[in-house]
Amino acid sequence: MIILGIDPGVERVGYAFFRKKSPADFSYLSSGLIKTEKKLALEIRLEKIYSSLESLIVNNKPDIIVLERVFFFKNQKTIVMVGQAQGVILLLAAQYHIEALFLTPPQIKQIVTGYGQSDKKNIQKMLRLSLGLSQELEQDDRADAIATAFAYCCMKKNLLDY
Repeated sequence: MIILGIDPGVERVGYAFFRKKSPADFSYLSSGLIKTEKKLALEIRLEKIYSSLESLIVNNKPDIIVLERVFFFKNQKTIVMVGQAQGVILLLAAQYHIEALFLTPPQIKQIVTGYGQSDKKNIQKMLRLSLGLSQELEQDDRADAIATAFAYCCMKKNLLDY
């Protein structure tokens, strides 16, 4: 099973791929960032997200897409734009017949670190330790996508252990 974790946004979309062979056996494959330029019209930016993710889906054939759910934003404009990016991602999931599900930031934090209010530094440290990553995770959006997919792998493992 291939899992695609996504941290949705319009300026930056983080993504991460994991392979899961059994409930307790999963591995990190790759991750990256899709960036769009602020000066471009929104529809052009959404099309770039669509085409970039479509290419990733065609090449990696994920079985499930796990997205970080918009939980709270002070800025209304930001939440609307993230919702639009999520719509593009859900459209791709539907077109390619891929199950999509959401995890909230507190759920991801709880699963990754054991504490639902962890900060980004703690999450990234736990990811480096758990996945044996030698480098710092430079971009928050990429790290959030890795955390989202990792949380799904751990969540499903724990649920299937009972």
